[in-house]
Amino acid sequence: MSAWHRWWGRLGAVLGTVVLSAFVPVAAWASTARGELAVEAVRRRPRGGFGFLGTCCCLVVVGAIVLLVLLLIRLTRKRQGGPPR
Repeated sequence: MSAWHRWWGRLGAVLGTVVLSAFVPVAAWASTARGELAVEAVRRRPRGGFGFLGTCCCLVVVGAIVLLVLLLIRLTRKRQGGPPR
């Protein structure tokens, strides 16, 4: 298997894990009675985007995922004896 396919496989695994770890608990929580109340509260709230705190949180999560992928690539190259970058 080429390095390109391995890289895409790892990226797919990471993204799949992130999606499942975020959406499965949210779907379970939203199906409860309290979840319905929260959904109604969000619908009534005026739309203003993420806000500052939401944007910072999103940037931190994206940065952590990028760092994890880069670390995996670097460790794989070290094990295979490839040239360091």
